[in-house]
Amino acid sequence: MRLLVSVANAAEASAALAGGADLIDAKDPATGMLTPVAADVFGEIHASVAGARPVTAAIGNALDEGAIEEAARVFGLAGARYVKVGFAGIGTAERVGVLTKAAVRGARAAGSGGRTCEVVAVAYADADRTLGLAPFALVAAAAQAGAAGMLLDTADKTGPALRSLLDANALGLFVSSVHETGLFVALAGRLSAGDLPAIRDAGADIAGVRGAACDGGRTGPVSAEKVRLLQQTHKRAGKDRT
Repeated sequence: MRLLVSVANAAEASAALAGGADLIDAKDPATGMLTPVAADVFGEIHASVAGARPVTAAIGNALDEGAIEEAARVFGLAGARYVKVGFAGIGTAERVGVLTKAAVRGARAAGSGGRTCEVVAVAYADADRTLGLAPFALVAAAAQAGAAGMLLDTADKTGPALRSLLDANALGLFVSSVHETGLFVALAGRLSAGDLPAIRDAGADIAGVRGAACDGGRTGPVSAEKVRLLQQTHKRAGKDRT
């Protein structure tokens, strides 16, 4: 299992990298779910990582096909290995599929000159708060539309954490259902260091954190030491199970 750390700027990206994060994820944690950072900020983040790790980018919740296609293309051209797309307010799997295909077109258009950019479809465990589809309802649509992976997250960062919303059995079933389609799975949503063994046991390929890696919570700065401790926790859990 790999550890993804969400960062808001180049300084945080450097701290996450120093702490041993496996993926550096660019998003603005202060202004809502999946809010992208500004293009120039993403450029600074990408430059600070300098190819040492894959850089991913939140590009928002998709509503308009043209807008999400263009966002995927722009961030892909800027160096994003994956772009994360949510579907808050989207009530049908058919529409999710259409919007995912648009993002995939944009990501593929950016994949020239040796670049590779792919789409991660985001499902919300608290989908009732977003007026969107329940997580299991998105899986087939995302896979058929060409997404490379799925992220199960929480939309409300002041509400219940992922593991409060879904028990171990439900998380395992979700991961299995996504893996059956050939996609990779990331789990996130107010995860703490103590949650990482359970996320690993659920079979997730990636665990995503923000607040657990920061001094003073998710709006504070990323701490290299906290990232280092998170890595040690999940690697130790893996060794304990071998």
